Amino acid sequence: MNNTFSIIQQVIQNRRTVKPPQMNGMPVPDEQVKQLLALADWAPTHGLTEPWRFKVYARDKVREFCLAHAELYKKNTASDKFLEVNYEKLLHMGDQASHLIVAIMQRGALPKIPALEEIAATSCAVQNLLLGATALGIASYWGSGGMAYHPAMKEMLQLREEDLVLGILYLGYTDKPIPAGKRTVPLEEKVEWNG
Repeated sequence: MNNTFSIIQQVIQNRRTVKPPQMNGMPVPDEQVKQLLALADWAPTHGLTEPWRFKVYARDKVREFCLAHAELYKKNTASDKFLEVNYEKLLHMGDQASHLIVAIMQRGALPKIPALEEIAATSCAVQNLLLGATALGIASYWGSGGMAYHPAMKEMLQLREEDLVLGILYLGYTDKPIPAGKRTVPLEEKVEWNG
């Protein structure tokens, strides 16, 4: 096995989800976040549509986004379904995060390319970013809760109808030990080998 493969293997196998409340509030340098976005930009893309877009919030803007997200939940949830605990969770989700990034699939101008491929390309861009964060010792969380997929979020972010929010990424540092990884289904059950 060559050294490059070993390094990539280690980064992939060590990537873990760290929920934002487990972060410690220490700031990640903006320059490192820019490096992660540059890695994201090298995702595979059919027809060179490069459909990934990122809205980055740092420092006080993280809390402003979380407040707007919580208010979006309050405004767009029927009173009999509204839960104060969910509002508070959204409001405080980024309290310990350094940066928050909304990952967006912006539909390309080539209609022959299926939307599914644009979603896959944007997901690859997100994975590049998460792996880069792992390599830099930055904790990360790819969240899809709250109003992330609700039309009201698209409106708040001024997205087009055909665009999609693919999640909200939180970046920061953590003092907590990173748990060991596990897979519950053996690889042999996921692969059908022919030939």
